[in-house]
Amino acid sequence: MSKENAEINCSVFQKQEPVIKDITAKINGAKGVLEKADFAEELQKEVDILLSCPDYNEKSKDCSNCHFIANIRTKAAGLIIKAKKLA
Repeated sequence: MSKENAEINCSVFQKQEPVIKDITAKINGAKGVLEKADFAEELQKEVDILLSCPDYNEKSKDCSNCHFIANIRTKAAGLIIKAKKLA
């Protein structure tokens, strides 16, 4: 299975993913650090929904993959927010 066709079978992930991708596109399209940071804070809130999922099962491959992706997104959002403080 290629990465493009990889899928996480979870209703919470399926609901959040389009929202997260939309915010990520807004971050990428934003011109300044302050605008990017505003979207990054929004991204952080949406990613937190995945990380606090009540259905999380540490033995599930889908849950492990979801949390892995969510943690990367959290770190990326955190870096953008830190850059705002430096601006």
